[in-house]
Amino acid sequence: MTEVNGLKVAIITGGQLQEREVSLRSANRVATELRQYAHTVKTLELDHNLLDYLREFHPDVAWPVIHGREGEDGSLQDLLELGGIPYVGSGPKGCRISLSKPVAKSVVEKNGLPTPRSVALPQILFRQVGATTLLAEVSTRLGFPLMVKPSRGGSAMGITYVEDEDGLRTAMVNAFAYDDEVLIEQFVSGREVSVSIVEESGKSRALPSVEIRTDAGRYDFDARYLTGRTEFFAPAPLEEELDERVRALALQCHRVLELEGFSRIDLIVDNDNNPWFIDANAVPGMTDTSLWPLAAEADLGFGKLIDAVTRDGAARGIRC
Repeated sequence: MTEVNGLKVAIITGGQLQEREVSLRSANRVATELRQYAHTVKTLELDHNLLDYLREFHPDVAWPVIHGREGEDGSLQDLLELGGIPYVGSGPKGCRISLSKPVAKSVVEKNGLPTPRSVALPQILFRQVGATTLLAEVSTRLGFPLMVKPSRGGSAMGITYVEDEDGLRTAMVNAFAYDDEVLIEQFVSGREVSVSIVEESGKSRALPSVEIRTDAGRYDFDARYLTGRTEFFAPAPLEEELDERVRALALQCHRVLELEGFSRIDLIVDNDNNPWFIDANAVPGMTDTSLWPLAAEADLGFGKLIDAVTRDGAARGIRC
């Protein structure tokens, strides 16, 4: 450490895939907050110069702020470990488990935690078996309505709500534009709730839950990043007992998915007040309309928790 109160922090951002702009916005906000806490911050792009710049800067800790496959498939975390650089957030294993929605749901379900019924279908199977046959079987077995999602990725890109087989066919084409495997999940009607997790001295803690209400009733990409379409309630207006169950489920999911440092767990609370796991985010968004910062503000404050997560990552040191 080069300063009494501050760390040298390398924020790694950018990437070349669909979520690049969201990643840049998240990184800018994290950098702004860290500078308020006397940290020396350098923002680096994920490109062929990255390792040279990291060696030159010699950070106390790195902050990967790349959403989606490039930042959450574990490869960037592997690279940092190979370079002997401490970093913030989950390790390669937790990233790989949580990035794949079918894998994450399987792990959650195997541990006895609730998640909606679903199937995962690769694009090659549609060519081998035929789209008409597969979609008819899905319609029969899962029924409608459904949610269709790319198996990997974030920011709600490529996600579609469908009510019939024609809509399912269109949604599959849309999702395959983002990934070669698609998750088809039974739609659970209810309240969308997000629970952000932070680890302090090795102990996980659930921040105040956040409820999301949109004009369309679903938290899609536009609702996430276009202001005016969504209302956020932090803390969520849930009865105390229900809120405890929601946050407890989120903490259990964080644990079984082997996430570290911080995360965000997305859930649906159905009309009978039963919470269901929907998705996990190893590198949650940090933009002005993102949910982790909203939860942090309802707790100790966004800046304080960003500072705490950064210091925790530095304290954990090199992991391999």
